[in-house]
Amino acid sequence: MCGIAGAGWTSNGEPLPESVLKKMTDVLMHRGPDDAGDYFSDRDQSSTTVRRDGAALGFRRLSIIDLSGGHQPLSNEDGTVWIAFNGEVYNYRELKPELESLGHQFRTASDTECIVHAYEQWGNDCVQHLRGMFAFAIWDERQRRLFLARDRMGQKPLVYRIANGRLAFASELKALLQIPGAPRDVDPCAVADFVTLQYVPHPRTMLSGYHKLPPAHWAEFDAQTGDLKLQRYWRAPYARPDEQEPKKDLSDPAAISTALRETLTEAVRLRMRSDVPFGAFLSGGVDSTIITGLMQQQTAQKVKTFSIGFSVEKYDERSYAREAATKLGTEHHEFVVDPSAVEMLPRLTWHYDEPFADSSAIPTMYLSQLTRQNVTVALSGDGGDELFAGYDRYRAVELAAEVDRWPWFARAPLYSPIWRYMPAPFHQKSRLRQIKRFITALSLAPERRYGNWMSIYDDGRRQSLFTPEFQRTLQGYDGLSFLLQSYADCSEADFVQRTTCVDTETYLPCDILTKVDIASMAFSLEARSPFMDHRVVELAAAIPRPLKLQKGLGKQILIKTFEDLLPKSIQTRPKMGFGVPLDHWFRNELREMMTDTLLDSRTLGRGYFNAAAIRSMIDEHTRSVWDHSSRLWLLLVFELWHRKFIDGAVPTGI
Repeated sequence: MCGIAGAGWTSNGEPLPESVLKKMTDVLMHRGPDDAGDYFSDRDQSSTTVRRDGAALGFRRLSIIDLSGGHQPLSNEDGTVWIAFNGEVYNYRELKPELESLGHQFRTASDTECIVHAYEQWGNDCVQHLRGMFAFAIWDERQRRLFLARDRMGQKPLVYRIANGRLAFASELKALLQIPGAPRDVDPCAVADFVTLQYVPHPRTMLSGYHKLPPAHWAEFDAQTGDLKLQRYWRAPYARPDEQEPKKDLSDPAAISTALRETLTEAVRLRMRSDVPFGAFLSGGVDSTIITGLMQQQTAQKVKTFSIGFSVEKYDERSYAREAATKLGTEHHEFVVDPSAVEMLPRLTWHYDEPFADSSAIPTMYLSQLTRQNVTVALSGDGGDELFAGYDRYRAVELAAEVDRWPWFARAPLYSPIWRYMPAPFHQKSRLRQIKRFITALSLAPERRYGNWMSIYDDGRRQSLFTPEFQRTLQGYDGLSFLLQSYADCSEADFVQRTTCVDTETYLPCDILTKVDIASMAFSLEARSPFMDHRVVELAAAIPRPLKLQKGLGKQILIKTFEDLLPKSIQTRPKMGFGVPLDHWFRNELREMMTDTLLDSRTLGRGYFNAAAIRSMIDEHTRSVWDHSSRLWLLLVFELWHRKFIDGAVPTGI
């Protein structure tokens, strides 16, 4: 696990100085505290040809595999192919003999060298042979091109900017800002995306001209012409509009369970490959318990498991985690923390690079910090909810789809605007409030309905939040465009299955996986997610929805397949989530900070948000009239990011 940075340039482009590359890698030190290295193509003195195009690769290393021999950047035998790599290729032991049989010679035992030789052998198609999480850059000296690639699910980040004949790339946006003269202009459409979704979706970043390489994509920069080519190389096999043949029928539950057990067990086995201590996050939910159980079945030693608890009972899952640990026989560690937004906000602002408003990043940061005190690698259960319809909201999608099939006269009363004025309790997750939100969205098209359910600021609230001037800059841009395009790209007949497809391609990589990657790497901890193995994803995509969501209960095929690992209480427990008491904070310890920041003249003078709308939300929340905690948190995160990354000098640390 590492941090990478660098650039490729044309003969008319500006080379990247060594001093600048060092600054870029220095701000990534948290990703790789163990080692550093660089490569510059113009250092090659063996060539008699003087070239002005070229590349530079920089690297910070967190040592996981081949501790003594995995130094990067790393090359092939003759030094014509160089790589800077972040991530893990779990099937490197299987790839190595195959590549050796094809004539490739290895100098190390690292997974990194497998990628170099795979690229030599298969070119851009090398990514098809890799099983893991990765973001890497390869400089091909012969072809004078820079090749970038990102893993199928988007577990490892890669951002880039192309301007004036140079493509610069890095693991994190802050590294690109270390380049002298790098612009810092906020993208208005990214603001609309963020206010809607609480994250900035690929390929955008919050800054104009900077891009995220989307999951399952590679990019090729030709240093001779300056051309950039992007291509998607994989999709989860949900039904697509352009498919000519129906998806393979998987209707035998017993056969599916057998395949699921074998595939997920193998994914766990591969992710237990490590030359450093490893453990598991154990929340006491279905997914993390299954992953931990499969780990424990494959080792004679007790797996080290980690969970955190809170003094506020509704946020505390320790009893379930403890029960799972007892059943599985792990060496369990639990920590009690009182999460402090004041303490964690500066760290969140710095590490997430751009505004990120999923407040569960706070406990994820705490869990990563405490886990890193014991191990360097931790397996997690991330992805199970999206793949196996585990979120409660899929029940709402299922019910709404049923209502959509009712005759018009039966549906009409539910479309009345009177429901908008129905009183609801303050707390955001109260049953009555959820019913109101469900009913008031029924008149919308199913895709937009789900988009509004997922929105922090839905269509109406965005209109009242943005100033007229800012709305004009958007030129009609829709903050739900990202989700709606994903729906258009997935045409599953079953709308629940179609929605899980959308979440797998949007919410999962942009929110969940981003949250875990940034939070864990902030403390130099590698988080591995067996559910994100592409073979597990492919199998889950092919499983019929009724085997996942049955009678309003999600993950049914998953629970039945692994019921031997799950305590009965965990099989039937409601999903809790990984939250913090935002509603309480904004009425108490964060109230003054929130008010002073959001109503400050500097904040309001930016021209994004309507002052009256902000004042109204603060007033309603502090008087316990309406729970606006997630909306106020989003605005606070955005403003603190703006002050850190836009207002002052280029930031170089927390």
